[in-house]
Amino acid sequence: MRHFKNKFVIILYLCGFFETVNGQDVNKKALDINYFIGMALSSSPLVKDYHNQLLINKIDSMRLKAGYLPRVTASSTGLYAPILNGYGYDEVITNGQSLDALLTLNYALTGNGIKNNQAEVLHLQRDSIHYASRLSELDLRKTITEQYITAYASQQQVKFHRDIYHLLKTEEAILLQLTRANTYTQTEYLTFLVTFKQQQLQYKQAELQFKNDFSMLNYLCGINDTASLELREPVLNRNVTKLPFQSFFTKRFDIDSLLTLNERKSIALSYKPKVSVYLNGGYNSSFNLQPYKNFGTSAGFTISVPIYDGHQKRMQYSRLDLKARTSTAYRAFFLKQQKQQVDMLNQQIIATEGLHQQISEQLKFTRGLIEVDSKLLHTGDIKVTDFVIAVNNYMATQNLFRQTTINRLKLISQVNYWNR
Repeated sequence: MRHFKNKFVIILYLCGFFETVNGQDVNKKALDINYFIGMALSSSPLVKDYHNQLLINKIDSMRLKAGYLPRVTASSTGLYAPILNGYGYDEVITNGQSLDALLTLNYALTGNGIKNNQAEVLHLQRDSIHYASRLSELDLRKTITEQYITAYASQQQVKFHRDIYHLLKTEEAILLQLTRANTYTQTEYLTFLVTFKQQQLQYKQAELQFKNDFSMLNYLCGINDTASLELREPVLNRNVTKLPFQSFFTKRFDIDSLLTLNERKSIALSYKPKVSVYLNGGYNSSFNLQPYKNFGTSAGFTISVPIYDGHQKRMQYSRLDLKARTSTAYRAFFLKQQKQQVDMLNQQIIATEGLHQQISEQLKFTRGLIEVDSKLLHTGDIKVTDFVIAVNNYMATQNLFRQTTINRLKLISQVNYWNR
């Protein structure tokens, strides 16, 4: 009983010691998640694409305003129709020859309703591009965050296997001496050696996995670098704000609704009368009578009034009504699913955090048990198989701790993504 109490005290002491060491490791200078997100955003062609689309939209807006201004064109035509031996075009029609050189001004009388409607189309297109750009940025941040978490977990796994490897390497040298001194049998030594070699392979495998995960992180960020650097522990704070009725993801439904409303206005405006005027001036002559006096000017107008088109206006309105109903149904379904998903993720986070705390405590004791068993191994007061079991238990607990940490961080990343 006394031996058990001393062993328990040693475990508590070693747990505190290793917690201090781990706290010191966190302070090392390393790359953080914001660095990789910044590199991904700066190298993403999709981000540049949306930026250029906004510039194009701005140009289209300027072109639309320029289209309301009068248009001035210069034109000239010439005609010569000869008559040979009485054969040729009727001179009454052709006048034999003609020449005109005109400067014409055309101006369509566009009402404010049409101007506002067309301007609103470009404004909604700009909002749609803004939304798509923001959504692509959120998707990219989520992808980089999850890959960073995976790479960081692989990095921690390498450190864990390295610590275990060095521990077993030290114990192997001591155990070999004790075996030669007949403190332990050769069979016990070989049992430990198999565990040591297996751990060595797992250490190398963990290094390879970290290189692959880190390379994938660089690939997603557009970083052409094969060097594996140390990653800082990701710190993600869960957004616990309740979802409002109007969230970021419902913005696209709002834009669709406004586009449908704008299209209805456009249909109504297309059935209004259209008026345009023109004015020209210049030279127009057939050269038959005083051609030097054929300088002049003219003005006119055109009016277009729609009367009947087979009830197409009503059909277009019916089409838009069906489109609006579909959008409303999608919006209601999305809001319901979004709330369900966020609630489910929050529940999983709470459960994972509770499990994470329990595993963390278990990890301290299993680590302390290895240190105590190591001291007993040096004096021959413990079986080698018991020490190997302690090591395997510690490794199993560490793997469970690592997987739980990954799940917790990824769940927080997902709930922060949706809860906007």
